[in-house]
Amino acid sequence: MANKDLRDWLAAVDQIGELKTIVGAEPKEEIGGIVDLYQRKMGNAAVLFDEVPGFPKGARVLANILTSVPRINLAVGLPHDATEMDLVQWWRTYMREAPSFEPTEVNGGPLIENVLEGAAVDLTKIPTPVWHEHDGGPFIGTACLVIMKDPDSGWVNSGTYRVQTQGPNLATVMMSPGKHCRIMMQKYHERGQACPVAVVVGNHPAIFMLSGLEIPYGKSELAAAGGIFGEPVEIMKMPRTGLPVPANAEIAFEGFIHPNDVMQEGPLGEWTGYYAGGSRPEPVIRIETMMHRDDPILLGAIPAVPPNDNTFYLGTYRCGAIWNQLEAAGIPEVRGVWTHEAGGSRFWTTVAIKQLYGGHAKQAGMVAAHCHAGAYCNRWTIVVDEDIDPANINDVIWAMS
Repeated sequence: MANKDLRDWLAAVDQIGELKTIVGAEPKEEIGGIVDLYQRKMGNAAVLFDEVPGFPKGARVLANILTSVPRINLAVGLPHDATEMDLVQWWRTYMREAPSFEPTEVNGGPLIENVLEGAAVDLTKIPTPVWHEHDGGPFIGTACLVIMKDPDSGWVNSGTYRVQTQGPNLATVMMSPGKHCRIMMQKYHERGQACPVAVVVGNHPAIFMLSGLEIPYGKSELAAAGGIFGEPVEIMKMPRTGLPVPANAEIAFEGFIHPNDVMQEGPLGEWTGYYAGGSRPEPVIRIETMMHRDDPILLGAIPAVPPNDNTFYLGTYRCGAIWNQLEAAGIPEVRGVWTHEAGGSRFWTTVAIKQLYGGHAKQAGMVAAHCHAGAYCNRWTIVVDEDIDPANINDVIWAMS
């Protein structure tokens, strides 16, 4: 069973020697620069920033969270020393069986240790870094959950979208066209209604990971997280919107997005390693309630030159998903799948098979390149024989030469 609380996971990470605490770094230039250095090599420690100058004592920032296989293993409940292939097989089983437990509502939890409403709401009390040199401001939401409810079906969706602090009670959210929460928001706005929204910016990494994956339309990420934990996620409802948030979250706020209410947002250095999206008007969240635990931890998953904290965890998931979809399409004797870290787990997919018939390799390559899990942002799909380790890029290049 995985640890169900960010602090439990953090303690486990510390126990295996993969946590570095840094005292006194300021958030406008130093924290982002230090995180960038730590992300340049996968396997570096997670970084916890404490005693941030100018902010309340105890308020902390945690980043570089999922750039090592042992830390991902701990997040999903595997032994920390499980191999990368163990993790791929874990994702295969999880995605194939799709275990799920509907969340359980509880009456409060650690999140309500501090409740701020109305004029008392102040996002700027949370030490929020400017993560990259040319970012348009501090982004409080990078490893976040943006939670909305479909006005027709009641389906609750949790997605990870970037959220920029714009003032004490103002934030903007950037949701690309076609994303589930954007579809929900548009439904409210087409009816002339404000869209209720809750945002969680400190939570267990497993829930963050699921919010960044392609959980099927109509299925709740909070229910899917229960499948990882082996029991329901305990949630509480925010007082103004009634939206569910994990009761043991570190920081959460809620409010409304009104029709045609936008504010200039961005840019934010993105997972491609450059400023891909620029700056443009994006929807404004007018915040009515903010809650946080004592000594809250702001969780960051920072886009940067791949592989990075925003993409590395996707690699083994993508391997497992492609492997499952190959077998579902009837491709026999798949012996391994790997999406290489050098492409942010997106650009290069290698499939190892035991060839049984003419055209087998071509068939495997075509399915891997065009299946749902393999098509998004993929550039190259390579098929090799079973004696080639698909995770070893040198072996793959040798096999192609």
